[in-house]
Amino acid sequence: MADHNVAEEPPLAISAHVQYIQRLDKRRDEYEYWLTEHLRLNGLYWGLTALHLLGHPEAIPRADTIDFVLSCQHENGGFGAAPGHDAHMLSTVSAVQILALLDAFDDLEKRGLGKAKVGEYIANLQNKTSGTFAGDEWGEQDTRFLYGAFNALSLLGLLELVDVDKAVDHITQCANFDGGYGVSPGAESHAGQIFTCLAALTIAGKQEYVNTARLGRWLSERQVAGGGLNGRPEKKEDVCYSWWVLSSLQMIGKTNYIDKDKLVGFILRCQDTEKGGISDRPGDVVDVWHTLFGLTGLSLLDYPGLEPVDEVYCLPKSTVYRVLGR
Repeated sequence: MADHNVAEEPPLAISAHVQYIQRLDKRRDEYEYWLTEHLRLNGLYWGLTALHLLGHPEAIPRADTIDFVLSCQHENGGFGAAPGHDAHMLSTVSAVQILALLDAFDDLEKRGLGKAKVGEYIANLQNKTSGTFAGDEWGEQDTRFLYGAFNALSLLGLLELVDVDKAVDHITQCANFDGGYGVSPGAESHAGQIFTCLAALTIAGKQEYVNTARLGRWLSERQVAGGGLNGRPEKKEDVCYSWWVLSSLQMIGKTNYIDKDKLVGFILRCQDTEKGGISDRPGDVVDVWHTLFGLTGLSLLDYPGLEPVDEVYCLPKSTVYRVLGR
């Protein structure tokens, strides 16, 4: 790995980040904790994955985590963001990812409603006409939900429950002349949607539909002068795009299109080295979402001391290998 001018940047504050994530669930007397209840299961996935990448999977008790995840499951097989919340695709995907991370699919079979019921819930959210997926029974559709469905179903070994070809057709309709993808056919290219479409095509084994030359060029243009990446032209850089852009470049084998040293420096400057956590830009307030995606970015950049992350599943490579054998 090239020299990252480590002398000029603060090193990764591993212990501070571990403590920051541990503290997140202990703030129940704060108003903000209850305001974010609709993200509880997602937040648990972000924090837990970050801890695994930091090499401290034990920092949150495994048994308590599994109990909480199972307490969020509904009779229809889906998971809500927290106990009592309606089931939703995004929280269901987070639940599956957490259970995969903790090697706890057996608990889902014995104490939950089982893999098959979760698969049935996800499959029922596919639009049989267009091939795409809704987030919940109310019908909002987005390629995020399509990717989530492919991610969770493939981890469960149940991808055959859905019409993969129809979903792939929908993704190809979201492709743009610049090689990128939008949230729906005709919508402008955006790095987050590019990740969801590209990762879904990769899971389906259909990367041949991607214009990798144009896409690589578009993604490489997301790097700004300070080293960070933005999500689309004329926007500010943001740590989370260290994941969305870089993982996409990794999937098409073009991470050499950006200045990796500059990106490492940008992410390290976004840390709170004393209290832990990573923010969207240097000096801003930290949160668990940017903490995870800063760490996944550094992992993709081979930063020392981090577990390798899988660019398709956003889980440690060791987890994906254990579950999928790849």
